[in-house]
Amino acid sequence: MSKPIETIGIIKESRPDENRAPLVPEHIEKLKSKYPNLNIIVQPSKKRCFSDDEYKSKGAIINEDLSDCSIIFGVKEIDTGVLMNNKTYIFFSHTYKLNKETLNNAQGTPGMDKKELLKSVLEKKIKLIDYENIRDKNSSRYLGFGRFAGIVGCYNTLNLCLELFNKQPLARAHRINSYERLISNLKNLYFPNMKVLVTGDGRVAKGVIEVLKQTNIKEVSKEKFQNDNLDNPVFCNLETKDYVVSNLNKEFDLNHFIKYPKEYKSCALQYLERADVFISAHYWDPASPKIFNQDDLKNLNDLKVVGDITCDVDGSVPTTIRSSTIDKPNFYIDRNTFKETVDEGLAIMAVDNLPSELPRDSSREFGDGIVSEVIPYIFNEDDGRILNATITQNGSFLEKYNYLNDYIKTT
Repeated sequence: MSKPIETIGIIKESRPDENRAPLVPEHIEKLKSKYPNLNIIVQPSKKRCFSDDEYKSKGAIINEDLSDCSIIFGVKEIDTGVLMNNKTYIFFSHTYKLNKETLNNAQGTPGMDKKELLKSVLEKKIKLIDYENIRDKNSSRYLGFGRFAGIVGCYNTLNLCLELFNKQPLARAHRINSYERLISNLKNLYFPNMKVLVTGDGRVAKGVIEVLKQTNIKEVSKEKFQNDNLDNPVFCNLETKDYVVSNLNKEFDLNHFIKYPKEYKSCALQYLERADVFISAHYWDPASPKIFNQDDLKNLNDLKVVGDITCDVDGSVPTTIRSSTIDKPNFYIDRNTFKETVDEGLAIMAVDNLPSELPRDSSREFGDGIVSEVIPYIFNEDDGRILNATITQNGSFLEKYNYLNDYIKTT
């Protein structure tokens, strides 16, 4: 007896400035080869980084109607008006961190109300799976655009530095639209003496360091970063163990920090005091300590640029008073009032969808993860990773996400 036909779909993105895709044309070909009874419907889109014809040439069905799909893949939050009843959707919902305290601080699509998204998902009895929570037993994510967020975020931050140094800035990443050309541009530059501090030890930070190592900015230890008067541009990477410390002076333990972040405080100020440029590339949970507070900025006299790649508004980096856009990536704030200024003050880069500036490269890498680490566990026996990332089903939150009931009841 032959297996029934399975149909999955790729939805066009609701966000006007989002051009990435969860799967690229070459993934369609791979999946159809591995699963002969699989149909893949791609909703047509004029702004997606891969054309409809590219998908069609690899075996996808181009159709506006996704009603036959059992699973629908997207990238960012989906407009509630197009969500269909009793379907399984998988995308970045940016909802699992939400609670009463973070009511107004969620990142994601501008103007998209996370509360209304969750309410609609429940009312329509949608099974919502969030990419961000597809993790292994050590809580490490299988999927993410983090590397390219780091790559583009670092490039944008260095470009902002060039502007401040009255040097000719490079072409914007989204206009280059090529990782190789982006790196080639940086290799030919000479950055003047400056100190760059990078926080983080995950995909995002690795992307930042990958770019910095292609420049004349050399890596130094945290001891040298603090103490030496260097006459060449340098950067220092602080891992989690370097920028937080136990309130009880206990030896740092990453698993303990993940479980009990409120028992820790930041110790990054001693490094920030020596930095000209700060690139925030660390993961932040609302319960974790902030890297620095507003009052601390008074002591950061050398700091000229903040590139907040993590981009949690009012999060661990208080200078991120809002997210910026691909078209207008930079803004300035007054150091004393924390109000936005025209062109003076502390320079901020806080674009919240950085991988969209290199959409083909980042989509290809992300889709590789879906093909190898997601679809086999959806179609076959789940080892727990899909269940762990399932936020809602049959009109209710799964037990792990029950706390979101309190969030959607807030006013």
